[in-house]
Amino acid sequence: MGQIVAGVLAPHPPHLVYAENPPQNEPRSECGWEVLRWGYESLRESLSQIDYDVLVVQSPHWRTYVGTHFLGVPELKSKSVDPIFPNLFRYNYDLKVEVPLAEQICSRAAELGLVTKMMRNPDFRVDYGTIVSTHMLQPGWEKPIVGISSIGAASYYGMDVMQELMQKLGQATKEVIEASDLKVVLVASHSLSHRHFVKEAEVPEDMSREHIEHHGQYLWDMKMIELMKAGDSKALFDIIPDFTEQTVGETESGGLSWMLSAMDFPTVPAKVHAYGTVIGTGNAIVEWRPKEWRPSKLRPQTSVPSKHEDVSGSKA
Repeated sequence: MGQIVAGVLAPHPPHLVYAENPPQNEPRSECGWEVLRWGYESLRESLSQIDYDVLVVQSPHWRTYVGTHFLGVPELKSKSVDPIFPNLFRYNYDLKVEVPLAEQICSRAAELGLVTKMMRNPDFRVDYGTIVSTHMLQPGWEKPIVGISSIGAASYYGMDVMQELMQKLGQATKEVIEASDLKVVLVASHSLSHRHFVKEAEVPEDMSREHIEHHGQYLWDMKMIELMKAGDSKALFDIIPDFTEQTVGETESGGLSWMLSAMDFPTVPAKVHAYGTVIGTGNAIVEWRPKEWRPSKLRPQTSVPSKHEDVSGSKA
């Protein structure tokens, strides 16, 4: 039987690739965002200790407006340029796609009532979220991926609709993987809080300029992380709509909701490899091992931040 061997929350700020100076990326950096980059080093070391075949990645920056789409071309090669930070990210990628697995998840999700489609354009340009998360997880690009788009359900209808759809997508993902002969790592490619700066520092890697956008945003991030570490995935799933509203969170894309559903809402404690900020956004690098870790007896103590505090960053 196939198996989901791990799930990871893998944020995708292009700044992290920029700071690593890999040969695929054209801009050069001096340093920067070391806590998060070292967190990815720790996560890579952890994943190197398990056997897996495929990364299944859901990214908020492949936004499709009619249904969930899946990469359906065996190999994709091009240059990805970040539209906001072209000075930091001009990356030449060459990746392989596990098309049969993508097709099966696409088909099963459609059977469960979702609108789905395979992306067959050989000249399609893969989004930078998928590329950054995949690069930070495996700089050598050894494993193929399944790329999944995010839908606009939260914007068009509301977070409750998005949550329902992601539960079904997670169910389809789980069923197909377990019916296969593949060992899979699930990747939710997004940050937590996402209220960010509107002006870039003169030297982007100047860490004296780096901090969270405001304290209320930080409190919400810590609440989410406490629930992860406590192994309370049901409470984590339930709080996502409020968290998203108060922090402009990239959880709006559904990646974390989909992954928790596909892992059948694990009661194991997550391992937090790092938390840090990038241009004011909160980023957590987190790993779940559903089959290996024991449930934690610790329960989160921090109460949910008040809405009037979180939106503005100061009490009314």
